[in-house]
Amino acid sequence: MEQDIRVMMIPKDPQDSKNAVMEIRAGTGGDEACLFAGDLYRMYSKFCENRGWKVEVTSVSEGASGGYKEIDFTVTGNGCYGILKFESGVHRVQRVPKTETQGRIHTSAASVAVLPEAEEFDVEINEGEIKWDTFRSSGAGGQNVNKVESGVRLRYMWKNPNTGEMQEILIECTETRDQPKNRERALARLRTRIYDMEYEKYINDISAKRKTMVSTGDRSAKIRTYNYPQGRVTDHRVEGLTVYNLAAVMDGDLDEIINRLQMAENAERLKENIES
Repeated sequence: MEQDIRVMMIPKDPQDSKNAVMEIRAGTGGDEACLFAGDLYRMYSKFCENRGWKVEVTSVSEGASGGYKEIDFTVTGNGCYGILKFESGVHRVQRVPKTETQGRIHTSAASVAVLPEAEEFDVEINEGEIKWDTFRSSGAGGQNVNKVESGVRLRYMWKNPNTGEMQEILIECTETRDQPKNRERALARLRTRIYDMEYEKYINDISAKRKTMVSTGDRSAKIRTYNYPQGRVTDHRVEGLTVYNLAAVMDGDLDEIINRLQMAENAERLKENIES
């Protein structure tokens, strides 16, 4: 009971209650990496569905042989960022690709970024300085998609708090056939992009005081390996965190892994509180 009380006294991250914005990018591995990115998106979609969360795709670029070169989506639900934040990083897969004729195992990767969704009061944007362009969308969706300029593109100059330099942010949105809706979504993504860079500075300041792979969600670090021949999933942030139910994990059963990561983070933060 005393241990439970100590855990309850750990200050909560105010971002944990927010909705999440997720980005999946195919990494090394060519077409196989795109297929793996598609598998990860399906895994997260199933996980969110099981929890009653809403998933909405905001941007997608499909791979030549299936899957995705990149896919961005929002997750709406109670406390979803606080749970999904542990997924940020490089995910590695070891399996025999469909295109492999010799039966050799290949290693491919995809990166996942999970950001807290930014609200209007989180960041200040001078909308008068946004440069807007419209263009015709391409792909499936009927005649309207190709004939009407429903796609929008925004350009915005912003001072990066990490470098102090001005940089251009470019965002495109083609998800709906309604141009005003696409403008609204592009603006929301701009807020989140800026918020992410400001939040990254905040995280870096914290990391200078304490080192934790779990809570910072370093998207450049390899966090997990999915080994198909052995049917196992290994998370490299917690010693001994290996489960042998890969099929269930890829079908959205992430609870055991995320629970272990939450326990590790709580233990680390509890230790810091005691030492301080």
